[in-house]
Amino acid sequence: MSELFGNEPFWVIALKSVLIFVFLLVYTLFNIWFERRVVAKMQHRIGPNVNGPFGLLQSLADGVKLALKEDVVVKAADKLVYVLAPILATIPAFLAWAVIPFGPEVTIPFTDTVTPLQLTDLPVAVLYILAVTSIGIYGIVLAGWSSGSIYALLGGLRSSAQMISYEVAMGLSFVSVFMYAGSMSTSEIVAAQSDLWYFVPLFPSFVIYVIAMVGETNRAPFDLPEAEGELVGGFHTEYSSLKFALFFLAEYVNMVTVSALATTLFLGGWRAPFGIAQVWEGANSGYWPLLWFFGKTLCFIFVFVWLRGTLPRMRYDQFMSFGWKILIPVSLAWIVAVALIRKLKSEDMLDQQVLSYIAIAAGILVVLTFFIPEKKPEPEPEPEEFDAFAGGYPVPPMPGQQTSPTVDNTTERTAAP
Repeated sequence: MSELFGNEPFWVIALKSVLIFVFLLVYTLFNIWFERRVVAKMQHRIGPNVNGPFGLLQSLADGVKLALKEDVVVKAADKLVYVLAPILATIPAFLAWAVIPFGPEVTIPFTDTVTPLQLTDLPVAVLYILAVTSIGIYGIVLAGWSSGSIYALLGGLRSSAQMISYEVAMGLSFVSVFMYAGSMSTSEIVAAQSDLWYFVPLFPSFVIYVIAMVGETNRAPFDLPEAEGELVGGFHTEYSSLKFALFFLAEYVNMVTVSALATTLFLGGWRAPFGIAQVWEGANSGYWPLLWFFGKTLCFIFVFVWLRGTLPRMRYDQFMSFGWKILIPVSLAWIVAVALIRKLKSEDMLDQQVLSYIAIAAGILVVLTFFIPEKKPEPEPEPEEFDAFAGGYPVPPMPGQQTSPTVDNTTERTAAP
């Protein structure tokens, strides 16, 4: 961790804060345009191409239009919570970037001031990001509750359950990174990946995190809190104008946040891709690391867009079952395996050959799990026939009961004098 953190002039801290804020706003506008163009390409359409070069100003035009629309507040809403909910969802998305490293130490142009391309760092920086991003879910839950709408309430409840499920799996995927790096500081984790990026030795953790980050950001195919086919629009059904724009902004900033965190923990952070640093000595110095960092995050953004344009929405029970019954148990098993391997390596009891045998055996076990026959539920017993005139008076059947033919009973009663 750099000694400059906490000892920099105030104007440097303010400058970096403003630049991070501006970067996230511009990156959000670009990501909206990027998503629309990529999905249009997948669907053999053109996409936005009128406003600005290549349609790059279309997102800005849509944002201005959305902010200037009439702001409608429903009568049944809890006014104070209704207004604070989008703010509570947006602010934590920006706060998480306080500990994201963009690059190494650089010299600010036109000055002699040296500063790291990172606002600050903490010994528990990754836990800080988890804590801050978890606060944003309160904005979604309170928005659903305060709207006075059943659809919005259901969307908020879905989002809270989804966050609890996939936040656990996401946190467990970080444990193996902490064991390898020996630190929870983001800058030290990046420094520990100077020789080998962690997505190679910790590939299962990387896969678990990528799945969990899609669920955490409420993106397709895990966009159950906003399922328009079931909940009209989900937690933001009753929102319009600038308040809706804040939810929109929070979603796209969170996409960039989880992408930046994946880049920091598994893809070497701001370090140059394999091969470039070997042929170019200055690839990891100066302001060039900003290019590698933004390029890696853009690759994750493309994955988000690719999933949205490819996969259908999952059923809610399947989604929750996948999180609790598959992701979390696999994460726990992988943590135990990593801890065991690290212990054996530290005591020189594990060489490359034994490690290869363990990896092959683990792969065989994973493959064999696909051949385990699925347990089929037992068929439900047939409901007994129901005679509506058994007690002398006609009685309607209960749900699920089958009515028996009443021809004989009605015939007897009509034939009686």
